[in-house]
Amino acid sequence: MPIRIPDQLPASDVLREENIFVMPETRAATQNIRPLKVLILNLMPKKIETETQFLRLLSNSPLQVDIELLRIDNRPSKNTPTQHLDTFYRQFEMVKQRNFDGMIITGAPLGLVQFEDVIYWDHLKNIMSWAKEHVTSTLYVCWAAQAGLKLLYDLPKRTRKEKLSGVYRHQVQQPFHALLRGFDDEFLAPHSRYADFSSEYLSEHTDLDILATSDVAGVYLASTKDKRNVFVTGHPEYDAHTLHNEYVRDSNEGMEPVVPVNYYPNNDPQNNPRASWRSHGHLLFSNWLNYCVYQQTPFDLEHFSEANFTKDD
Repeated sequence: MPIRIPDQLPASDVLREENIFVMPETRAATQNIRPLKVLILNLMPKKIETETQFLRLLSNSPLQVDIELLRIDNRPSKNTPTQHLDTFYRQFEMVKQRNFDGMIITGAPLGLVQFEDVIYWDHLKNIMSWAKEHVTSTLYVCWAAQAGLKLLYDLPKRTRKEKLSGVYRHQVQQPFHALLRGFDDEFLAPHSRYADFSSEYLSEHTDLDILATSDVAGVYLASTKDKRNVFVTGHPEYDAHTLHNEYVRDSNEGMEPVVPVNYYPNNDPQNNPRASWRSHGHLLFSNWLNYCVYQQTPFDLEHFSEANFTKDD
Protein backbone atom coordinates (compact mmCIF):
# COMPACT_ATOMS: atom_id res chain seq x y z
CA MET A 1 0.00 0.00 0.00
CA PRO A 2 1.14 3.59 -0.53
CA ILE A 3 2.04 6.47 1.68
CA ARG A 4 -0.43 9.33 1.44
CA ILE A 5 1.15 12.76 1.14
CA PRO A 6 0.07 16.21 -0.10
CA ASP A 7 -0.34 16.33 -3.88
CA GLN A 8 2.43 18.85 -4.56
CA LEU A 9 5.02 17.79 -1.97
CA PRO A 10 8.45 17.73 -3.72
CA ALA A 11 9.16 14.26 -2.34
CA SER A 12 6.32 12.81 -4.43
CA ASP A 13 8.18 13.30 -7.72
CA VAL A 14 11.41 11.84 -6.31
CA LEU A 15 9.65 8.77 -4.94
CA ARG A 16 7.69 8.15 -8.13
CA GLU A 17 10.94 8.17 -10.10
CA GLU A 18 12.13 5.43 -7.73
CA ASN A 19 8.98 3.41 -8.51
CA ILE A 20 7.61 3.92 -5.00
CA PHE A 21 3.82 3.91 -4.78
CA VAL A 22 2.75 7.36 -3.60
CA MET A 23 -0.94 8.21 -3.35
CA PRO A 24 -2.00 11.87 -3.52
CA GLU A 25 -4.60 13.13 -1.06
CA THR A 26 -7.20 13.55 -3.79
CA ARG A 27 -7.12 9.85 -4.67
CA ALA A 28 -6.81 8.60 -1.11
CA ALA A 29 -9.99 10.47 -0.19
CA THR A 30 -11.97 8.08 -2.43
CA GLN A 31 -10.83 4.95 -0.54
CA ASN A 32 -12.76 3.53 2.39
CA ILE A 33 -9.65 2.56 4.35
CA ARG A 34 -8.51 3.56 7.82
CA PRO A 35 -4.90 4.67 7.14
CA LEU A 36 -2.32 4.98 9.86
CA LYS A 37 -1.87 8.58 10.93
CA VAL A 38 1.86 9.34 11.30
CA LEU A 39 3.25 12.71 12.34
CA ILE A 40 6.82 13.67 11.43
CA LEU A 41 8.41 16.39 13.57
CA ASN A 42 11.21 17.49 11.28
CA LEU A 43 14.03 19.19 13.18
CA MET A 44 16.65 18.97 10.42
CA PRO A 45 17.67 22.16 8.55
CA LYS A 46 17.22 20.73 5.04
CA LYS A 47 13.61 19.75 5.50
CA ILE A 48 12.82 18.69 1.93
CA GLU A 49 15.79 16.31 1.86
CA THR A 50 14.93 14.85 5.27
CA GLU A 51 11.22 14.41 4.63
CA THR A 52 12.02 12.58 1.39
CA GLN A 53 14.37 10.22 3.21
CA PHE A 54 11.81 9.29 5.85
CA LEU A 55 8.94 8.98 3.39
CA ARG A 56 11.03 6.54 1.37
CA LEU A 57 11.36 4.25 4.40
CA LEU A 58 7.72 4.57 5.42
CA SER A 59 6.64 3.46 1.96
CA ASN A 60 8.00 -0.07 2.42
CA SER A 61 4.89 -1.47 4.08
CA PRO A 62 1.56 -3.07 3.06
CA LEU A 63 -0.16 -0.50 5.28
CA GLN A 64 -1.57 2.78 4.00
CA VAL A 65 0.12 5.60 5.89
CA ASP A 66 -1.23 9.14 6.08
CA ILE A 67 1.68 11.54 6.68
CA GLU A 68 1.52 14.95 8.31
CA LEU A 69 4.57 17.19 8.69
CA LEU A 70 5.16 19.22 11.83
CA ARG A 71 7.56 22.10 12.42
CA ILE A 72 8.91 23.04 15.83
CA ASP A 73 8.22 26.78 15.52
CA ASN A 74 7.60 29.52 12.98
CA ARG A 75 11.13 30.90 12.74
CA PRO A 76 12.38 31.50 9.17
CA SER A 77 14.52 28.70 7.73
CA LYS A 78 17.85 29.24 5.95
CA ASN A 79 17.62 25.93 4.11
CA THR A 80 13.92 25.49 3.29
CA PRO A 81 11.71 27.93 1.33
CA THR A 82 9.09 29.70 3.43
CA GLN A 83 6.42 28.76 0.90
CA HIS A 84 7.22 25.08 1.37
CA LEU A 85 6.94 25.34 5.17
CA ASP A 86 3.71 27.35 5.01
CA THR A 87 2.18 24.93 2.50
CA PHE A 88 3.11 21.52 3.88
CA TYR A 89 3.96 21.96 7.57
CA ARG A 90 1.66 22.39 10.55
CA GLN A 91 2.25 24.14 13.83
CA PHE A 92 1.80 22.09 17.00
CA GLU A 93 -1.25 24.12 18.01
CA MET A 94 -3.02 22.80 14.91
CA VAL A 95 -2.64 19.13 15.89
CA LYS A 96 -2.43 19.02 19.69
CA GLN A 97 -6.13 18.19 20.10
CA ARG A 98 -5.79 15.13 17.88
CA ASN A 99 -4.40 11.60 18.32
CA PHE A 100 -1.89 9.86 16.06
CA ASP A 101 -0.89 6.26 15.49
CA GLY A 102 2.80 7.10 15.23
CA MET A 103 5.22 10.00 15.41
CA ILE A 104 8.81 10.34 14.22
CA ILE A 105 11.08 12.99 15.73
CA THR A 106 14.12 13.51 13.54
CA GLY A 107 17.66 14.32 14.48
CA ALA A 108 19.00 17.86 14.69
CA PRO A 109 22.50 19.38 14.32
CA LEU A 110 22.69 20.19 18.04
CA GLY A 111 25.20 17.64 19.25
CA LEU A 112 27.43 20.18 21.02
CA VAL A 113 24.60 22.35 22.37
CA GLN A 114 23.31 21.87 25.91
CA PHE A 115 19.62 21.07 26.11
CA GLU A 116 18.76 24.23 28.05
CA ASP A 117 20.49 26.30 25.34
CA VAL A 118 18.36 24.88 22.52
CA ILE A 119 16.00 27.71 21.57
CA TYR A 120 12.99 25.42 21.28
CA TRP A 121 13.81 23.03 24.12
CA ASP A 122 10.76 23.86 26.27
CA HIS A 123 8.46 23.54 23.27
CA LEU A 124 10.02 20.21 22.31
CA LYS A 125 9.50 18.93 25.86
CA ASN A 126 5.83 19.91 25.61
CA ILE A 127 5.45 17.96 22.36
CA MET A 128 7.18 14.90 23.80
CA SER A 129 4.99 15.03 26.90
CA TRP A 130 1.89 15.43 24.71
CA ALA A 131 2.87 12.32 22.77
CA LYS A 132 2.49 10.19 25.91
CA GLU A 133 -1.26 10.75 25.78
CA HIS A 134 -1.82 11.23 22.05
CA VAL A 135 0.56 8.93 20.12
CA THR A 136 0.62 5.13 20.04
CA SER A 137 4.37 4.85 19.32
CA THR A 138 7.05 7.52 18.99
CA LEU A 139 10.31 6.93 17.11
CA TYR A 140 13.19 9.13 18.31
CA VAL A 141 16.09 9.43 15.83
CA CYS A 142 19.69 10.42 16.68
CA TRP A 143 19.65 13.75 18.60
CA ALA A 144 15.97 13.26 19.34
CA ALA A 145 16.87 9.94 21.02
CA GLN A 146 19.12 11.80 23.45
CA ALA A 147 16.40 14.40 24.03
CA GLY A 148 13.82 11.66 24.61
CA LEU A 149 16.05 9.92 27.14
CA LYS A 150 16.43 13.21 28.98
CA LEU A 151 12.67 13.70 29.14
CA LEU A 152 11.64 10.12 29.95
CA TYR A 153 14.54 9.07 32.19
CA ASP A 154 16.15 12.39 33.16
CA LEU A 155 19.47 11.22 31.72
CA PRO A 156 22.02 14.03 31.41
CA LYS A 157 23.59 14.88 28.09
CA ARG A 158 26.59 12.63 27.39
CA THR A 159 28.97 13.88 24.70
CA ARG A 160 31.83 12.04 23.00
CA LYS A 161 35.22 13.70 22.66
CA GLU A 162 35.17 13.14 18.90
CA LYS A 163 32.26 12.97 16.50
CA LEU A 164 31.09 9.51 15.54
CA SER A 165 30.82 9.52 11.75
CA GLY A 166 30.61 6.59 9.39
CA VAL A 167 28.98 3.22 8.83
CA TYR A 168 29.33 0.78 11.73
CA ARG A 169 28.67 -2.90 12.23
CA HIS A 170 26.03 -3.77 14.82
CA GLN A 171 25.00 -6.94 16.59
CA VAL A 172 21.43 -7.98 17.35
CA GLN A 173 20.94 -8.51 21.09
CA GLN A 174 17.35 -9.74 21.22
CA PRO A 175 16.73 -11.65 17.96
CA PHE A 176 13.10 -12.48 18.79
CA HIS A 177 12.02 -8.92 19.53
CA ALA A 178 9.36 -7.66 17.12
CA LEU A 179 11.46 -4.71 15.97
CA LEU A 180 14.24 -7.08 14.88
CA ARG A 181 12.22 -9.66 13.00
CA GLY A 182 13.97 -10.49 9.75
CA PHE A 183 17.26 -8.88 10.81
CA ASP A 184 20.58 -10.59 10.21
CA ASP A 185 22.68 -11.25 13.31
CA GLU A 186 24.94 -8.40 12.18
CA PHE A 187 24.01 -5.36 10.09
CA LEU A 188 25.44 -2.01 9.03
CA ALA A 189 24.03 1.42 9.87
CA PRO A 190 25.31 5.00 9.57
CA HIS A 191 25.96 7.33 12.49
CA SER A 192 26.69 11.05 12.61
CA ARG A 193 26.64 12.29 16.19
CA TYR A 194 28.49 13.46 19.26
CA ALA A 195 26.06 11.83 21.68
CA ASP A 196 27.28 8.89 23.73
CA PHE A 197 24.94 5.89 24.21
CA SER A 198 26.83 3.12 25.95
CA SER A 199 25.01 -0.14 26.57
CA GLU A 200 26.22 -0.28 30.18
CA TYR A 201 24.96 3.22 30.96
CA LEU A 202 21.49 2.69 29.49
CA SER A 203 21.14 -0.72 31.14
CA GLU A 204 22.05 0.75 34.52
CA HIS A 205 19.83 3.84 34.34
CA THR A 206 16.78 2.73 32.34
CA ASP A 207 14.46 -0.24 31.92
CA LEU A 208 14.79 -0.15 28.14
CA ASP A 209 15.13 -3.26 26.03
CA ILE A 210 18.59 -2.93 24.44
CA LEU A 211 18.02 -4.43 21.00
CA ALA A 212 21.11 -3.74 18.88
CA THR A 213 24.58 -2.50 19.75
CA SER A 214 28.00 -1.78 18.27
CA ASP A 215 31.39 -2.28 19.91
CA VAL A 216 32.32 1.19 18.66
CA ALA A 217 29.05 3.12 18.37
CA GLY A 218 27.32 1.78 21.47
CA VAL A 219 23.56 1.25 21.59
CA TYR A 220 21.90 1.61 18.19
CA LEU A 221 18.33 0.49 18.90
CA ALA A 222 16.37 0.41 22.16
CA SER A 223 12.71 0.33 23.13
CA THR A 224 10.44 0.64 26.13
CA LYS A 225 8.75 -2.61 27.13
CA ASP A 226 5.42 -1.54 25.63
CA LYS A 227 7.09 -0.38 22.38
CA ARG A 228 5.53 3.06 22.71
CA ASN A 229 8.96 4.72 22.68
CA VAL A 230 11.65 3.52 20.27
CA PHE A 231 15.13 5.04 20.17
CA VAL A 232 17.38 4.88 17.09
CA THR A 233 20.74 6.53 17.71
CA GLY A 234 21.91 6.44 14.08
CA HIS A 235 20.50 7.49 10.73
CA PRO A 236 18.92 4.59 8.81
CA GLU A 237 17.16 7.16 6.64
CA TYR A 238 20.38 8.64 5.20
CA ASP A 239 20.94 8.60 1.44
CA ALA A 240 24.20 7.27 0.03
CA HIS A 241 25.74 10.77 -0.17
CA THR A 242 24.43 12.30 3.07
CA LEU A 243 27.56 11.53 5.11
CA HIS A 244 29.68 12.76 2.19
CA ASN A 245 27.79 16.04 2.06
CA GLU A 246 28.28 16.51 5.80
CA TYR A 247 31.99 15.74 5.47
CA VAL A 248 32.39 18.28 2.64
CA ARG A 249 30.39 20.89 4.59
CA ASP A 250 32.53 20.48 7.70
CA SER A 251 35.74 20.51 5.64
CA ASN A 252 34.72 23.74 3.92
CA GLU A 253 34.06 25.29 7.32
CA GLY A 254 37.61 24.47 8.43
CA MET A 255 36.56 21.90 11.03
CA GLU A 256 39.04 19.23 9.82
CA PRO A 257 36.55 16.36 10.22
CA VAL A 258 37.68 12.76 10.31
CA VAL A 259 36.90 10.73 7.20
CA PRO A 260 33.65 8.79 7.81
CA VAL A 261 34.51 5.23 8.85
CA ASN A 262 33.79 2.30 6.52
CA TYR A 263 32.09 4.60 4.03
CA TYR A 264 34.30 5.47 1.07
CA PRO A 265 35.89 2.64 -0.94
CA ASN A 266 39.52 2.35 0.22
CA ASN A 267 38.72 5.07 2.78
CA ASP A 268 39.31 7.66 0.06
CA PRO A 269 36.87 10.63 -0.05
CA GLN A 270 37.62 10.95 -3.78
CA ASN A 271 35.77 7.66 -4.32
CA ASN A 272 32.02 7.52 -4.73
CA PRO A 273 30.40 6.23 -1.51
CA ARG A 274 27.97 3.33 -1.60
CA ALA A 275 25.03 2.77 0.71
CA SER A 276 25.32 -0.49 2.64
CA TRP A 277 22.41 0.00 5.06
CA ARG A 278 19.27 0.39 2.91
CA SER A 279 17.78 -3.07 3.49
CA HIS A 280 18.10 -2.82 7.26
CA GLY A 281 16.61 0.69 7.24
CA HIS A 282 13.54 -0.39 5.29
CA LEU A 283 13.06 -3.44 7.51
CA LEU A 284 13.37 -1.40 10.71
CA PHE A 285 10.67 1.06 9.64
CA SER A 286 8.43 -1.70 8.33
CA ASN A 287 8.70 -3.51 11.68
CA TRP A 288 8.03 -0.30 13.61
CA LEU A 289 4.90 0.44 11.57
CA ASN A 290 3.62 -3.09 11.88
CA TYR A 291 4.46 -4.19 15.42
CA CYS A 292 4.72 -0.91 17.33
CA VAL A 293 2.02 1.08 15.55
CA TYR A 294 -0.51 -0.96 13.56
CA GLN A 295 -0.83 -3.88 15.97
CA GLN A 296 -0.96 -1.60 19.03
CA THR A 297 -3.09 1.34 17.97
CA PRO A 298 -6.86 1.57 18.55
CA PHE A 299 -9.01 1.47 15.43
CA ASP A 300 -10.79 4.64 16.52
CA LEU A 301 -8.19 7.23 17.46
CA GLU A 302 -10.86 9.22 19.28
CA HIS A 303 -10.85 6.47 21.91
CA PHE A 304 -7.10 6.58 22.45
CA SER A 305 -6.17 5.28 25.90
CA GLU A 306 -3.05 3.91 27.54
CA ALA A 307 -5.17 0.92 28.55
CA ASN A 308 -5.03 -0.22 24.92
CA PHE A 309 -1.34 -1.04 25.16
CA THR A 310 0.38 -4.14 26.47
CA LYS A 311 4.00 -5.08 27.03
CA ASP A 312 3.77 -8.27 25.01
CA ASP A 313 5.57 -8.70 21.71
